[in-house]
This record gives sequence, structure tokens and C-alpha cells, in this order.
Amino acid sequence: MRKGHSIPCGEVHRLWHKSDVLVGNPLGDPVERELHVWTPPGWTPEERVPLLVDLTGYWGSGLKHTGWKDYGENVPERLDRLADEGMARVVVAFPDCFTKLYGNQYLNSAGSGRYGDYVCDEIVPFVEAKFACGGAGRRGVFGKSSGGYGAAWHGMNRSDVWSAIAINSGDMGFDALFIPTFYDDIERLRKHDYSIERYITYLESKPKIGHGDRMTLMDLAMGAFYDPDPTQFRCMRLPIDPHTGELIAERWANWMKHDPVVMFDTLGENLRTLKLLYMDCGNRDQFRIHYGMRRFAKKLAAAGIAHTYEEYDDDHSDVDYRMDVFLPLMAKAL
Repeated sequence: MRKGHSIPCGEVHRLWHKSDVLVGNPLGDPVERELHVWTPPGWTPEERVPLLVDLTGYWGSGLKHTGWKDYGENVPERLDRLADEGMARVVVAFPDCFTKLYGNQYLNSAGSGRYGDYVCDEIVPFVEAKFACGGAGRRGVFGKSSGGYGAAWHGMNRSDVWSAIAINSGDMGFDALFIPTFYDDIERLRKHDYSIERYITYLESKPKIGHGDRMTLMDLAMGAFYDPDPTQFRCMRLPIDPHTGELIAERWANWMKHDPVVMFDTLGENLRTLKLLYMDCGNRDQFRIHYGMRRFAKKLAAAGIAHTYEEYDDDHSDVDYRMDVFLPLMAKAL
């Protein structure tokens, strides 16, 4: 819902893209997907503006960010307003990376598919070719929650593509984030003989999935992203013994390799090349992500890598308003 109807409006272009890198993905998810792209008011290809890519949080898709909202702005409406307020002009792409795992972490995984490559090597060049935008040194990626994890992963693993990243409440500090919830997960699985397949089949037969079950579905999905087992239902497994509640060392080590705080130790130097590294998080995030964000910021500071980290008085939910802070910063940096 627009805050003002008198400001100039950009255009949301609705395109279709057929992927090559997602062919044969282990979940059988579609390779042809809708792709939305916002261009600013009065845009022409001669402008050669930078490109931003929006990675949504879990349970989301780029198509969700461009849909109508009953309260507050969707992202294109927000971009229209920010452009009217003087934000540097950019093109913004909204890829659809939704999976049968109910979301995405935007990395390459044998449990989900090559979504890191999909974004960087297919979506970016596809959008740049159609809209004469972006190019080396003029690309940024941003996201919240799982999308924030994606921005962190891309910043460290694909610094050849990106020159600016913004991480809003991005998944990190896995011990604080996941371990407390594993005990809820195995209690829910207990009612289904600890079978992930039986549990999910049961949930998917219901007309409604409750909040607690949604949280468990996310944890199970993380197993497919971070420690996939192709022999298991949707490649899922948890790194905890369901009977004793003990972490399985080998399984948990595989999860921790994907924690941005741990990845930093081997890939953090790649962040030094960025024109902008912005991070923020609510200081009472209900998933305890602020602890991981603080650790990541601490390592950045110790390494002398330029960055901004801000905490604000809020939790993990409904914080799209933070885009008003970091989107102009990204546009200006690029």
C-alpha cells in the first residue's frame, strides 16, 4: 500500500527465465521461473545504472516482495518512494528461488541445487543483458534472515560478482541459532517415530501448518542445505541423536562449516574488495541471530575490513523498514 500516490512510479517487469544449472536438481523443482525486475521512474537503457538483487527470507520468494501488501509498502513501492527522496537510481531484480524445502539459503548444495550459481551466473547476466545495467563493480545483493545468509555467503564465495552486500538479520552463529530449537524438533518427530518423511507427509496433509511446525520444517530444511543425505527424504537429516539429545559430531561439523562466522576464517578476505558491507540486526532477535551478527562484526573489525554494523530496538519480524537505511547506501556505493 503506497504511502503517497502522487510520486512517480517505476515499473515492475514480469519476465520468465529458464535455468540450465537447476536442471536435474535433487528436489525436482522447476527450472523455468518467473522473474520480476523493477526499473526506476523514467528509466531508459542509456542510463547504465547499477543492479541490486533481492534475496528474500525463508518461506519467501522474490514474487512475494513485489506483491500487494495490505499494510506497509511492498518493495517496488518502497523503491519508488526512496527514488523520489533522492536515492541513486538502480535496477532491482527479484529472483524466485523457492524450493520444496519451503525456502532457500542461496548457496550451492547437493541437497537443493546450485542456487548460488543460479543467481550469479544466470539471473545476473540475464537481467544485465535485458536492462543494460550492472556490470563489474556495479552489482549488489541484499537480504534478510535466510536472504541475509545468502548475502553473506555470496559476499565471501562470489566476490568476483558482487561489489556491495547488505545483511539484515542474516543466519549466523549457528550454535545460538539452532541448538536450542533441535530439542523442540525431535519432540515433534517423536510423535512420528522420528521419521522426517512421516512427519512432513502428515503436515502436508493438513489444511494449516502451525508456527511451531514451520520452525521445525526450517530446521529440517537446513539439514538438506548444510549436510545433505541424498538417500533420505528430501535429503534431510538433523545433527542430533533423537533419543539422547546429543549432537552428532560429524553431522554438526558439516553444519558449522556453513556458518558465516566460521566461513569467515577461510573466506573473509574476499570481503575486503567490497565497496560496501552493511549489516544490521534487532537487539532482541527471537532466533538469537544478533549474537552471531556481533561475532561476525567482531571478526571484521579484528581483520580491519571496512563495514557498518547497526543494532536497533526490535526483533526478527517485520523489519523491512530497515531497507530505508541500507538501500540508499548500496545505491550510492555502486
